[in-house]
Amino acid sequence: MGDRLRIIFAGTPDFSVPPLRALLASPHQVVAVYTQPDRPAGRGRKLAPGPVKQTALEGGVAVFQPRNFRDEADLARLEAHRADLMVVVAYGLILPQRVLDAPRLGCINIHASLLPRWRGAAPIQRAIQAGDAASGITIMRMELGLDTGPMLLKRVCPIAPEETGGSLHDKLSLLGAEALMEALPGIAAGGIGAQPQDDAQANYARKLEKAESRIDWRQGAREIERQVRAFNPWPVAQADLDGQPLRIWEAVALEGAQETPGRVLDESRRGIDVATGDGVLRITRLQMPGKRAVAAADFLNANTLSGVVLG
Repeated sequence: MGDRLRIIFAGTPDFSVPPLRALLASPHQVVAVYTQPDRPAGRGRKLAPGPVKQTALEGGVAVFQPRNFRDEADLARLEAHRADLMVVVAYGLILPQRVLDAPRLGCINIHASLLPRWRGAAPIQRAIQAGDAASGITIMRMELGLDTGPMLLKRVCPIAPEETGGSLHDKLSLLGAEALMEALPGIAAGGIGAQPQDDAQANYARKLEKAESRIDWRQGAREIERQVRAFNPWPVAQADLDGQPLRIWEAVALEGAQETPGRVLDESRRGIDVATGDGVLRITRLQMPGKRAVAAADFLNANTLSGVVLG
């Protein structure tokens, strides 16, 4: 049979695209792509294909979009592909045991964390929010548990001091494609060992919610800075300014004397300094409702927040 694998790929968002492109450019055969159903997009709210579907169609690969795997016809169709392996990357659907057992070599997942550190839906953002020094990619064998399967390969990605959820997302997406290509020969030959996870070291990276975007100025400046970076580009950290949301895209934590949390202490071209429960947060990029995001220096050309207490 050789090392050329028949692969089913399952993924949905932008994060899944580099691994899919890597597979399409490889000697392996992508026999089918599974992705979530088209969703409304744009002002007209018309159904639009997601990034993975677009990439698959451009590559001439058949696309399947079941809402779940409860239908016998969907299960039988997947089994009929006679795949050697299924590669899953941010697919967004729970796979039943019958799907996990369908490929000859089972299913593997590209997970955006150094497992078992962060299991769940938002490992990238939670790593930044928690102040982790590094994140990474784990290739693991899939089982019914949430990101609990044995690990086949791990690759580390340092988290830079200015790292945002968006920048780390892009780095890990590319790293995931590289790690997949590195792992496939060993998987195909059956020579790659699997390391069980230590459940005691696991944390749950819950899904991001818009309600989390509200800044609590009683927290320390470093915690708020990590919130700002983690939630860029979504849901974007925000403060209350006279009943309106002030979105904060970029900020840096500074030392400072204790003041009323949320009070604007100083304004300059370097940024807008706001007191927190511990230290000062310097806002360097922000956005008013209905406006575009701008550097603090540009914002201050036409506005002032001097003396204001942000909610």
